[in-house]
Amino acid sequence: MKLKTIVTVLFSIILLMSFGIPENLEKKVDREVKDVFEIDSYKFEKVIVSEEIKSKIPSKIDDENFFRINSKEKIKGYVYVDKAPSKTADFDYLVIFDHNLKIARTKVLIYREEYGGEIGSKRWLRQFTGKSSEDSLDDIAAISGATISVRSMTNAVKDILKTMKILQIKKVI
Repeated sequence: MKLKTIVTVLFSIILLMSFGIPENLEKKVDREVKDVFEIDSYKFEKVIVSEEIKSKIPSKIDDENFFRINSKEKIKGYVYVDKAPSKTADFDYLVIFDHNLKIARTKVLIYREEYGGEIGSKRWLRQFTGKSSEDSLDDIAAISGATISVRSMTNAVKDILKTMKILQIKKVI
């Protein structure tokens, strides 16, 4: 049993590394995917988006930040990892979608500012859970002292929701 667990962990790490998620984020992304879908093993599959479609979507999609999550030959969902601006730096975040293209989880992976880190709280981020491209994000609560980061994260999530809708319409996902 121990050997199987070790092989699964190594396989997951190799998969993450081979697809270009930055090394400092690999373990965090892996942990979130396993937690959201309650799975021990999975594999990422690159989602190929044509240059024509990339020019029409609001989010930056490439081979290193957007993947289909497969486990036991079934599509579990999608993961998107990117950066968004805060007051003087960028923060890394992820959005995990279920197979119905609804947000299953958002997470601030690395926040690099002295102020505004409250956007990383589970309570605040839960506001995005269950949202899809059909939903408005006008009801996302503000956080005193984190105005720029709140707007940035909310806009980033709006953009990826619009992007998911376009990718769905274009039959990419």
